[in-house]
Amino acid sequence: MDDVQDIKISVPDMSCDHCVKTINGALGALSGVESVRSDLQTKSVHLRYDPRRVSMQQIEATLDDVGYTIAH
Repeated sequence: MDDVQDIKISVPDMSCDHCVKTINGALGALSGVESVRSDLQTKSVHLRYDPRRVSMQQIEATLDDVGYTIAH
């Protein structure tokens, strides 16, 4: 559990409570994701995950699959 990453990603397309539920549901279902907390006000997602079980590329692809992009 030492390698758990805690990151904040910007999701500028997030605009409503439905977006928050969709993002939380999609990312929360990934194996290796411990917690997801989306903040509609800042359009950001706080994510706690194990990079040995899920990659940032998988996280980004999952968001893309449900219609959201990460701002780099």
